[in-house]
Amino acid sequence: MWLVVFLVVLGLITYAMMKRTVATVTRTPIWLLWLVMMLPPIIWTAWYLIMGEEQRIPLLLVMLPLLISFIAYGWLISAGRIPTSTQKTQEPSLTPQLSDIAKIEDESTTVRPITDSEEKSLRECFPWAIYYLQNVDYRPQAILCRGKLRTAPEEAYKSIKHNIEQVFGDRFLILFQESLQGQPFFALVSNPWAKTQQNRAQEKITRPLFALALLFITLFTTTVIGAEMAGVTVEALQKDSTLLLHGLPYSLGLIAILGVHELSHYFTSMRYKIVTTLPYFIPIPFFLGTFGAFIQMKSPVPHRKALFDVGIAGPLGGFIVTVPLLLWGLSLSEVVALPEKSSLLSFEAFNPRFSFLFAILAKLVLGSSFIAEKAIALHPLAIAGYIGLIITALNLMPVGQLDGGHIVHAMFGQRTAIIIGQLTRVFLLVLGLIRSEFLLWAIIVLLMPISDQPALNDVTELDNKRDALGLFSLALLIVILLPLPGTVAQWLNF
Repeated sequence: MWLVVFLVVLGLITYAMMKRTVATVTRTPIWLLWLVMMLPPIIWTAWYLIMGEEQRIPLLLVMLPLLISFIAYGWLISAGRIPTSTQKTQEPSLTPQLSDIAKIEDESTTVRPITDSEEKSLRECFPWAIYYLQNVDYRPQAILCRGKLRTAPEEAYKSIKHNIEQVFGDRFLILFQESLQGQPFFALVSNPWAKTQQNRAQEKITRPLFALALLFITLFTTTVIGAEMAGVTVEALQKDSTLLLHGLPYSLGLIAILGVHELSHYFTSMRYKIVTTLPYFIPIPFFLGTFGAFIQMKSPVPHRKALFDVGIAGPLGGFIVTVPLLLWGLSLSEVVALPEKSSLLSFEAFNPRFSFLFAILAKLVLGSSFIAEKAIALHPLAIAGYIGLIITALNLMPVGQLDGGHIVHAMFGQRTAIIIGQLTRVFLLVLGLIRSEFLLWAIIVLLMPISDQPALNDVTELDNKRDALGLFSLALLIVILLPLPGTVAQWLNF
């Protein structure tokens, strides 16, 4: 049953991502692209439903649908691709899509958005002692200013940004990026966040009543699911509605974890004056009671330090809340016999040894009562803490626009982050072939865009403290995903 639920969840996520990423660049129907991308998980799910989870899926049946799916997906997008000049433009309230370096540099010169006198003024914005400007190139989406950097990147960006704003006001966004050859260059793109539009756009983004309504609906759906986890049947709940209170430990714990995660993103974004939505919860009346929560940044990130801080704030904030709630929940849980078969959703007899961190926390709380051949009947609060660990790990995946993708982008730059993301995809796919419970994670990561939106100043590197914190976040991801080694389990007698 859980495989079907995951397939439905994956299908919804995939469709939403396609609507956001490819709907404006191809005429191919989204439903057809969705069907092609969902073909592998549909085949794999059918295999496990027919053959059973104990029967390992053949490697050919894993790789062949993937290969066919990605080839067909790429061909369908190319066959229906919309020319750049006729693609739909976004509303001012949406985040401006800043083109990647390769695309900008490959475009032919078709427009000249400034006059000759304005170009002369633009050239004067680049002092030779800061950034020696060599040429100005015009592209459909940007004005590229190439030259040689002569001072620290952060100082150069501040100085030249100030000079350009003195001449053009808020007419352009000023990007500072690196070319494929590693040479820093400036790019001026049209600014949809001009002051004349920003106040109107901000009114559309701030929807506190809508966010509050989603919160209360999610509180209800998670409380109902939490009551079921506590052993309250639907018939008993219909006879005595007060039994719904048994679901509060799960619902309040999970909402606290999700809420702190998203609010950490939100307040860090506010600190850097990034326009963003309030946190929105996604309620569902089955499975876990929610699909999670999210915010959307609606304006560009100013620099890589801001990108790092916003990216890491959520996972760390959520993790800080998750640990004490998980410890509390484990103290309320019971030790039971380990069944012959168990999964990551077998909360009645849960085997925590799938995660090094979870196993250590379980041993710390349960002590000598938790030994070999034993499992844990998780209390609803412990289930919320367990889901919090999964949320932390998934968000720390160093891929694309996940929090971990933002972190490695800020630490190593966009080009290196793309390589790390590709390696992570391969690693997860291999892990999914070895342990079937990770196959869903591999599919989700494969469907995500591999590149992250660049910051306005995407050249200035992080300081040592942020680099150390970033490495800690990657280590945290590993200890959550890493199974408990057998030697450690023997040493601790569990």
